[in-house]
Amino acid sequence: MPAPDSGRGLRVSGGYALMDALHRHGVSHIFGYPGGAILPIYDELHKAESRGWLKHILVRHEQGGTHAADAYARATGKVGVCFGTSGPGATNLVTGIATAQMDSVPMVVITGQVPRAAIGTDAFQETDIFGITLPIVKHSWVVRDPADIGRIVAEAFLIAASGRPGPVLIDVPKDVGAELFDYVPVEPGTAVPAGFRSTQPPDPAAIAAALELIRQAQRPLLYVGGGAISSGAHQAVLELAERFRLPVTTTLMGKGAFDERHPLAVGMLGMHGTAYANFAVTECDLLIATGARFDDRVTGRLDSFAPRARVIHIDIDAAEVGKNRIPEVPVVADVNQALRQMLAASVGEQSHGRTEAWLQRIDTWKQHYPLVVPTPTGEIAPQEVVLALRELAPKAYITTDVGQHQMWAAQFLPTLPRHWISSAGLGTMGFGMPAAMGVQTAFPDAQVICVAGDASILMNIQELGTLSQYNLPVKVVVLNNGWQGMVRQWQESFYDQRYSASEMTGGMPDFPALAEAFGVRGVAIHDRADLHRLLAEALAHPGPVFVDVTVRRNENCYPMVPPGASNAQMVGLPSHPELAIDTIRQCGACGETTASAHLFCPSCGAKL
Repeated sequence: MPAPDSGRGLRVSGGYALMDALHRHGVSHIFGYPGGAILPIYDELHKAESRGWLKHILVRHEQGGTHAADAYARATGKVGVCFGTSGPGATNLVTGIATAQMDSVPMVVITGQVPRAAIGTDAFQETDIFGITLPIVKHSWVVRDPADIGRIVAEAFLIAASGRPGPVLIDVPKDVGAELFDYVPVEPGTAVPAGFRSTQPPDPAAIAAALELIRQAQRPLLYVGGGAISSGAHQAVLELAERFRLPVTTTLMGKGAFDERHPLAVGMLGMHGTAYANFAVTECDLLIATGARFDDRVTGRLDSFAPRARVIHIDIDAAEVGKNRIPEVPVVADVNQALRQMLAASVGEQSHGRTEAWLQRIDTWKQHYPLVVPTPTGEIAPQEVVLALRELAPKAYITTDVGQHQMWAAQFLPTLPRHWISSAGLGTMGFGMPAAMGVQTAFPDAQVICVAGDASILMNIQELGTLSQYNLPVKVVVLNNGWQGMVRQWQESFYDQRYSASEMTGGMPDFPALAEAFGVRGVAIHDRADLHRLLAEALAHPGPVFVDVTVRRNENCYPMVPPGASNAQMVGLPSHPELAIDTIRQCGACGETTASAHLFCPSCGAKL
């Protein structure tokens, strides 16, 4: 049955209405797994695929479907879509929904539900997924009448993608999916839910106040988060930074918003950020927070974060502005719109050398405290693997799991906008490989690499079956140290080397053999002499490849800000007496210990 033009008077099932509504909203791919309650929808999905409306990707676990839809959205800027059935199918989606919610990713999740008459009776595979997910979605619906499907889908896409993006959920009882009714389609953007408010333009007074602070600052720092990626603000960030000679640091979510090879870039800040980014945020006199939310992994001890700085906070979500740090100038607006207005209001302006001494100081930190790669002797260092990928695949989409490998990838891999796909807020192990599936589905001809650890890859290892079935040419590169690496590092550093339940060697599979069993090429790398050659061969292979690289067992990820410390109090820095930045001394005003090369105490702000 073709898609109706007007649809008025056409008698169709609820499942057909859903497929038609998704098609009208430009959905080309759905990630999902069928089950009893969602079978009427899958029956119409089969017909929709035969019409060429869209394509369904069968994942091997519903969580894999959410991560794939999530990454599809991150890479494309469109809304990702995934399906799951009722009961355990729906609950298996929860981790992925929470991942998308924490990282502000637009996603429409559609679940099957038991028939309307059975709701509330503890029927087979009944779960209140509506209630379970209330804290982790922007909005949710239970469809009680198939005639509401067109409107609900239109509202869902509007809400998911508008303002601060996020996931929404539509729960469809089985009999609603099967019921016939007179269908009236709803076009995208024509259904606006009650109380919905569109994003307001930036306040001109706030823009003027922000510019005045930038004009006055001697030691400014542009602190860029995931909101800059969501709003497509990377070009505006570049123009603002170059116009006023602003050094730029990014969060884990903000990677790709600014070229990390640019002279003004200071890399990622926070717990495993660069030393020079963390020193810069401690010493700056103006912090321009752009689509960032002052996350605890960024700030360290909050009362010592940017202690001498006035703050401009630009964010589309008013709830984030002032939540963790009260700004002198709040700008509640879309990041790209706000930056564009700042640029328009400052045409022809320059920094006139005001920040040059500050930039020179940062350059000195860069020279003396670069990110360190261990001496290439003995076993392969994990950083060497990441640097090899940087050389061999400079424009690849990078997805990661969570752990040490994630931080090494963030430190050493510069990426293009929307090319860095990683679970930041929730820190979801098992995210990387299904995320790579989603990116590769969106861009079938692109180079997509998943960087993972031996522990995290096992969380969703079944998705090798999806890679194989659809011949998705994802390259999975595992840094295999036989541990839950970040857990081991914390146990070594803060728990007197009591390695409780963190070693993974017992029961570890032969990863290349396992991959081959799924129909995916498996490669093992043990020797440094083979690293570049075998990686290059894997990257050149036309299909999916799983590369298992044996790396040093006890390598730690540095720099590191210990829990409860300020960003200035990193551990794992090399010793450079000429700057004495690793020498700890007491502040005369408050007694707090800090690195002696700082201008101000990170705790009380007293001049040192």
